[in-house]
Amino acid sequence: MARSFTPKVVTANALLDGDAVWLAEDDTWTRDIREAELLTDEAHAELRLLEAQSRRDEIAGAYLADAKATEDGPAPTHFREEFRTRGPSNYAHGKQVEL
Repeated sequence: MARSFTPKVVTANALLDGDAVWLAEDDTWTRDIREAELLTDEAHAELRLLEAQSRRDEIAGAYLADAKATEDGPAPTHFREEFRTRGPSNYAHGKQVEL
């Protein structure tokens, strides 16, 4: 039996500052997962990942992460991705100050 495709977002780390970033539909990188492009087609998701991986001067470590649609935009479905939305955990500034 074939497995069903679950929605995804393309995520990576910004090359210069290391922040978690997500690929938006307009091909920009956003630091807010809610602005990411939610990919519901497996072939399109693989294509978007290949495009992202070719942008080595902007990001590192691009991969597809499971996500779900919400009223506010995509949201993570795994604790690892939820954790990444909050920014680095080894210091209390940046995104974590806003929580």
